[in-house]
Amino acid sequence: MNPYLLATLLSSLGLGTTLTFASSHWLLAWMGLEINTLAITPLMAQHHHPRAVEATTKYFLIQATAAAMILFASTTNAWMTGEWSITDLSNPVASTMLMAALALKIGLAPVHFWMPEVLQGLDLTTGLILSTWQKLAPFALIIQTAQAIDPLMLTLLGIMSTLMGGWGGLNQTQLRKILAYSSIAHMGWMIIIVQYTPQLTLIALGTYIIMTSAAFLTLKMLFTTKINMLATTWSKNPILMATTVSVLLSLGGLPPLTGFLPKWLILQELTKQDLPITATAMALTALISLYFYLRLCYAMTLTISPNMINSTTPWRTKTTQTSLLLALFTVTSLGLLPMTPTILTLIT
Repeated sequence: MNPYLLATLLSSLGLGTTLTFASSHWLLAWMGLEINTLAITPLMAQHHHPRAVEATTKYFLIQATAAAMILFASTTNAWMTGEWSITDLSNPVASTMLMAALALKIGLAPVHFWMPEVLQGLDLTTGLILSTWQKLAPFALIIQTAQAIDPLMLTLLGIMSTLMGGWGGLNQTQLRKILAYSSIAHMGWMIIIVQYTPQLTLIALGTYIIMTSAAFLTLKMLFTTKINMLATTWSKNPILMATTVSVLLSLGGLPPLTGFLPKWLILQELTKQDLPITATAMALTALISLYFYLRLCYAMTLTISPNMINSTTPWRTKTTQTSLLLALFTVTSLGLLPMTPTILTLIT
C-alpha cells in the first residue's frame, strides 16, 4: 500500500477514536465511530484476496448496522428527553438499544458470530488493530453510559461472552479464530464489572491489549496461522517459543503473570458486591478458556524431541522484522503483577 495512503488511513483511525473519546454529544461520538469504520475498511481489503474482501464486507455491514442502531437509540433518547448529551441516557428503550449496538460493535455474545469469521480473513497486522484499537471507542461509550443500562443485561452479556468465548475456542485449529474467541471472553470480563467499578474495566482493557498485542506480534514474527504450524516453529526460535507459552498462560489468567491481575481484582470486586454466584460462574468459564491456551502450549512445547510430530520442521531462517514492539509487549504481559498495589493506589 502507498505509504501516504497508509499514513492517512492510520491517522483517520486515530482521529475517529479520539473524536469519540472527546465527545459529549451523541452525533459527534457516532461520527467518530463512522470515521473509525471507514478508515479500517481499506486496510482490511488491501490484499485483494477473496477471504479478505469477504471479511471486509461482513465487518462493514455489521459496523454499519451497529452505527445505525446507535443513531436510532440516541435520536429516540433525544426525542423522549430533549437531551443529546451522552451522560443523559435516561430512556430505558434507548439505553437497551444502545447497549445492544455497542455489544455488536465489539463482538459480545450473543452477537459475536461475526468476530471469528472476520478475523480469520485478515492478515495478522490488521487483525491486531481490529482486536485492540477498534475496541477503544465503543468501550469509551460503554463506560460513560454503564450506569443507565440495566445491570441484569450487563451481567448476562458478561457471563455469556466468557462462556461462548471459552466454548467456541475449544475445537479450533486456526490461531486467528482462537484469538477471536479469546477476545470475546476478555470482553465479557470487562463488561461484567463496568457497572460497579469502571476503573477495573480500564485495567482489564489495558492488560488485554498488551497481552493480545504480544500474541499477534509473536505469530507475525513466526509467520504462523495454524496450530500444526505452531508445533514446528520451536526450531526457528526456541527462546521466542518459551516466552510465547508464558504470554498464552498470561492470556489464560495464571499467576504470577500479568493476566492474573484483572481477573483477580474483578472476582474480588464481585465478591465485595455480594455476588458470589456470578463470581463463581466467571471463574469457571475462565477455566474453559484456559484449556485451549494450554492446548496451544502443548502443541508448542510438548511435541518437540523426543515426542516428535509427523510434520517437516522448517529451517531456522533470519527474519528482517523489527522485534522491539514484540519485546516490549512480551515483557509487559509477563511482569506487571508486582505492580498491583501501585495500580490499585492509582484507581482508588
